[in-house]
Amino acid sequence: MKKIVVTLFLLMSFTLTFAQSSEHLKFKGVPIDGTLSEYVSKMKQAGFQLVEIDDGVALLEGEFAGYRDCMVGVKTLQKLDLVYEVSVIFPMQNEWSGLNDNYESLKLMLSQKYGEPIECVEEIIFLKEKTKDEINKIMMDDIAFFYHIGMCTWYSVFKTLNGDINLSIENKGFNCFVFLSYSDKINGNKHKDAAMEDL
Repeated sequence: MKKIVVTLFLLMSFTLTFAQSSEHLKFKGVPIDGTLSEYVSKMKQAGFQLVEIDDGVALLEGEFAGYRDCMVGVKTLQKLDLVYEVSVIFPMQNEWSGLNDNYESLKLMLSQKYGEPIECVEEIIFLKEKTKDEINKIMMDDIAFFYHIGMCTWYSVFKTLNGDINLSIENKGFNCFVFLSYSDKINGNKHKDAAMEDL
């Protein structure tokens, strides 16, 4: 009898684990799955405006997580026409205070929903010792310069059963922005398998 109970328990645990891992990661409540045109249609229903579709990537614009004027990129592997990643570029910032506020606010919300990040790096590399006042001045005035020359690393990685979520601070020229990326595990693996066939 004890063996039967243990076997049933293991079978139920395996079934629950399999059921959870066979779901797609969601972006704005929509599973990251389907063709590009299907997914774009769902994003339009969620309030986004289509900007363009080019080379297997759809670019949309709208509000996300309380931030207006966000750009959303939906990526597919063209060979499969299967959506596997959705990314958000938050409004450009040229001051550290606004940039850091956006990053910290999103990091807090993601931590509340998905748990603490599995990896978090937030650092500036200095070529020589700096005083606290000098560091504060750099953070306030010259942060874009440090991102531009690759001396600033700011990111957090959240892992779920259904995929990974990456939050980071990035730059374009001398403007910085918060970048958020959702990578679906199931379709991401299909993307890797298709890429492996090319090797």
